[in-house]
Order: sequence, then C-alpha cells, then structure tokens
Amino acid sequence: MLWVLLAVSAVGIAAYAVPPYLTGNPADSSVPIDPDVAVHYLTLAVHAVPGGLAMIIGPFQFVNRLRVRRPRLHRIAGRVYMVSVLIATVASLFAATFSLSGFAVRVGFYLLAAAWLYTLVKGYRSIRRGEVGLHRIWMIRNYALTFAGVTLRVYLILGLLLKQSVPSLAFDEIYTAAAWASILGNVLVAEYFILHRTTARRGERTPQNAPVLRSGR
Repeated sequence: MLWVLLAVSAVGIAAYAVPPYLTGNPADSSVPIDPDVAVHYLTLAVHAVPGGLAMIIGPFQFVNRLRVRRPRLHRIAGRVYMVSVLIATVASLFAATFSLSGFAVRVGFYLLAAAWLYTLVKGYRSIRRGEVGLHRIWMIRNYALTFAGVTLRVYLILGLLLKQSVPSLAFDEIYTAAAWASILGNVLVAEYFILHRTTARRGERTPQNAPVLRSGR
C-alpha cells in the first residue's frame, strides 16, 4: 500500500506540475517568474520536465519482481532516470538563483541540488563496481530527494489550509517552511527506511538459535 501511495502520488504530481512548462508560455508557470530574467522560465522548464520523468520512473525501479524478471528494462530505465536527474539538477541551480522566493529558499534548493547530484554519483559508482546493495541504498536516498517535489506540494496545501485559521501567516513563510520540510523530512524518512531494512536483513541472516558472542572479562 505504501508503494502504491508513493507511485500514485509521484505520477499525479508529475502530471499536474509538468504540463505548465510544456506550453512555452511563462504565464502558465506555477512559480513566480522574474520578468528581468529572460531565461528564468526556461530553467524551470528544463528542471521540471526531466525531474517529472525521474519522479515517475523512480518507484518502479524499486519493484523487486520487475528488476529480477526484466533486468534489461531496469537498466535502461535506470539510465534514463540518472540522465533526467542530472539535467534537472543542473537546471535547478539556475532556477534557484533566479528564484523570487527569498534567500532561505534559495539556500534550501542549493543544498537539495548538491545532495541530489552527490547521491546520484554515489549510486552510479557503486553499481559500476558491482555493489548492488550499496547502489540500492544510494538510490533510495536519491529518490527521496526527487520525491521532495511531491512532498513540497503536500506541505504547501497543508500550509494554505492552516492559513485559513491563521490569517497572519504569509505565503512566503508557508513556502519557505514547506521547502525545507520537504527536504529534511524526506531525508529522515529515507534514512529510517534504510536502517530498518538493513536491520531486518541482518535478523534474517542470523539463526534464532545462534550463540551470542560476548566480549569482556
């Protein structure tokens, strides 16, 4: 059920967020455009389109049955995902620079871009060395950052609902909080999942009646 929720929300948000950047009309952008920067809309489009594609591909890369039965498809989709994230990351650096959302949001997006690229490189290098388990861990971290595009919008909706009860809340405050929460929250969830999964696998490898080794005098 969690995987279904992940996949449906990723596809749904991508279907909602990407089309405004396929029209070529800056007026359709869901993000405020700097009128003094002609390429602002272009950087958002170059970020949104491949980023949306990566968002859709990601959940299916974690399906064990698909990975085992169709390894070639998994590898091809993985390459498309990595190229999409690379393009979206570079574009996001420019988009963040031109952002009208304030310094705190720019810093958050810069850190997101750096972590996004770092985890992608680590995931690629680990699979090239044949370290499948480590590759999976790094790609879980990477997709958690990709999925920030979904949770950002969820937090924005919650913030706008809260604003109805607290009119003094400004949209800029809501957006800043949502941006940081989407990054930090996703990172924490990913690390919890990785730790839980690693602990569970260690438990499966250890027989229940295995002797316990104690050190000390």
